Amino acid sequence: MHKLLFSIENNNSTIKQIYLFYYSFFLIEIHSRQHYLTHSLRYLHSASSGIPGFPGFVTVVLVDGQPFSYYDSNIRRELPRQSWMVQTEDPDFWERRTQSSFVNEQVFKRKVAMIKPRFNHTGGVHVVQLLYSCEWDEETGDIKGQWQFGHNGEDILALDLKTNTWVESTTVASFSYKNEDWVIQLNNYLSQGCPDQLKKYVSHGRSTLMRTESPSVSLLQKNFLSPVRCHATGFYPNRAVMFWRKDGKEIHAGVEKGEILPNNDGTFQMSVDLNLLSDTPEKEGYECVFQFSGVNESIITKLEESNIRTNGRKKLKVLKVELCICVALFYFFKTVYRFVK
Repeated sequence: MHKLLFSIENNNSTIKQIYLFYYSFFLIEIHSRQHYLTHSLRYLHSASSGIPGFPGFVTVVLVDGQPFSYYDSNIRRELPRQSWMVQTEDPDFWERRTQSSFVNEQVFKRKVAMIKPRFNHTGGVHVVQLLYSCEWDEETGDIKGQWQFGHNGEDILALDLKTNTWVESTTVASFSYKNEDWVIQLNNYLSQGCPDQLKKYVSHGRSTLMRTESPSVSLLQKNFLSPVRCHATGFYPNRAVMFWRKDGKEIHAGVEKGEILPNNDGTFQMSVDLNLLSDTPEKEGYECVFQFSGVNESIITKLEESNIRTNGRKKLKVLKVELCICVALFYFFKTVYRFVK
């Protein structure tokens, strides 16, 4: 079970709070996608207190990892995030979504007030999150559902949809979601209602959701002692791998892979670092390889001096020149000193 990753400790930056909010949601989405024919519909409700400048309530909806709609307690409107949704849904759809999110806002504000004393905290930062979702495998027809409730980045309650039972990670969770009839309704929604909505959205947005966008790949290095970073950005979908190889074989020693992260435009980025500590011919034969999952074609970038973007290399050349001058001057004055002596 994935943790809700929204962490807000010792941080007063509203921009960073918003980034972490989206990052946690996208990270859950990225790790859950298995192959190109698996589609997902995910809802995240987040209510908070004690974060200056941050909306007290936020709802984000994703379809196949793409922002579908957004609502927060400042704007008090459910806004579409995909042009195909604006074109295919009737105007009343967004009004209904707004009313639903407004009701959820009131419910979650009460939950924040309820949960504070249960954790023996009356002040400070509190974030309550609910994630629920469904997945549909277009090839096999399999349906999966998920429901998680968390507080300050920690899961405290989850629903086991196979047994219709609650999984509690703390006794604090016992205060909510205990109605047996409601559990049955929730299970029915995640196994039937949610997949039906998902299938409709996939049908409307198939040309966008099933598209492929190739990345721009760059080799970056801060200075001659830093790792060489292979960075790919602007690709879609997020089912991709990137690795270093030498002489045609994938290598793991000295390689550090990063997470796949979302860009603001709905595409993704990722990086993989290669540690090479010397400026020697050992760099020959190294290549960075980007591949979409299930696709044989690759984007290959050779590790060559001309391909590396850095300011440090110029500084290195200057240092080498200065060192040569210093050595030459040293021997010159040493020779002159001996001659004079």
